[in-house]
Amino acid sequence: MSWNAPRPGTTRRFRRSDRSGGSGPGRLGLTAAGAVLGLIVAIPGAAGAATAAPAAARSTAPVAAPTGTVAAPDIPVADVKAHLSQLQSIATANGGNRAHGRPGYRASLDYIKSKLDAAGFTTTVQQFSASGATGYNLIADWPGGDPNQILMAGAHLDSVGAGPGINDNGSGSAAVLETALAVARSGAKPAKHLRFGWWGAEELGMRGSQYYVSRLAATERSKFSGYLNFDMVGSPNPGYFVYDDDRAIESVFKDYFASLNVPTEIETEGDGRSDHAPFKNVGIRVGGLFSGADYTKTAAQAQKWGGTAGQPFDRCYHRSCDTSANIDDTALDRNSDAVAHAVWTLGVGTTTPPGGTVFENTDDVRIPDAGAAVTSSVTVSGRTGNAPAALAVGVDIKHSYRGDLVIDLVGPSGRTYRLKNSSGSDSAPNVITTYTVDASAETADGTWQLRVQDLGPQDTGYIDSWKLTF
Repeated sequence: MSWNAPRPGTTRRFRRSDRSGGSGPGRLGLTAAGAVLGLIVAIPGAAGAATAAPAAARSTAPVAAPTGTVAAPDIPVADVKAHLSQLQSIATANGGNRAHGRPGYRASLDYIKSKLDAAGFTTTVQQFSASGATGYNLIADWPGGDPNQILMAGAHLDSVGAGPGINDNGSGSAAVLETALAVARSGAKPAKHLRFGWWGAEELGMRGSQYYVSRLAATERSKFSGYLNFDMVGSPNPGYFVYDDDRAIESVFKDYFASLNVPTEIETEGDGRSDHAPFKNVGIRVGGLFSGADYTKTAAQAQKWGGTAGQPFDRCYHRSCDTSANIDDTALDRNSDAVAHAVWTLGVGTTTPPGGTVFENTDDVRIPDAGAAVTSSVTVSGRTGNAPAALAVGVDIKHSYRGDLVIDLVGPSGRTYRLKNSSGSDSAPNVITTYTVDASAETADGTWQLRVQDLGPQDTGYIDSWKLTF
């Protein structure tokens, strides 16, 4: 977050540009979205533990495919932290920082660009000058989507000169990067055109994002349905703050956190001090998340969020101790998932093909605590040929600590497809999501199984239902 922009007082510096919603160029064009948790990406993995006998399916008859927005991916916090580790290593190798005009910044940009290029994005490096040094923005476009409806998510990539800037703002940069990579892994065919940005010289007063916005023609600006900004989302004494600049975007984030039973507050500390400001100033709708900087957490905030009252949200803000140790994993995990939820809700849209055939098992199957794997079966019949390369696997598992769970799909051939690994840092409840699996090597007809194992103690749950959509 920039320290050169004016700091706000207790009154909002900016008024909402629009509180009405709506559609058309420059508008979001969405209905109020309920919060959705989950993953889209499936990664093949090795077979799990021996399974218990499958429960008899109550119904596997085809039913009409649901319509609506595809569930957002759950972003594994371990993957986000892996990017932070790389940014820390880059800073360590380059004078302890990743600041504008320093070699650590360009190395950070090159790292992110290499990941995006490999994933199939079209990337552009935009060059500008600030404070006598060359700066760089990185823009990444995902193919497809309505070119007249652009949804952009961004974060500043530079640190201050005093430290490596892992929370400020490696955290936002890594969360946006991993969301972009999830878009690629899912093979998303979004309703809107998805664009991602990493800004240079934010710490000098949003210089990179100002340069980008200033070079957008009026016709291009009108195509933006929204810009989402993520600056400091892993603060070690975190709060959960939501920008209130646009009602529709604000509701998407607030509804998401409400689904986790996490209260939010309106963001005021960073208002006008980060890269959403240049977009807002030209009439583009903005929104975003923030976990707090050098303001002090109150007793009321500590009561509802945990942490330490009377201490800053980030005691290492703009200091040398803003390292990879200066991150709260829970805040980083929740906010990273919220980034993806917003991108999917506001940009990906409806991707379930009309007329899809669903085979579903709605029988409850108890998952033993720290016990053997259990399975639930679905019998597919009446399909010719092989399963699709993007087989949709809808999962509804009620569980008090989803990080304990390992989930696999087992095809008729006996081959196992890993859907979800366990994670000791994923404390959220329930797995309610749609995965996509390349099952094109499987014969469609036959018995498919969902296999679930609880690897951790104390928390319990059950398979509520699951389905295959062909």
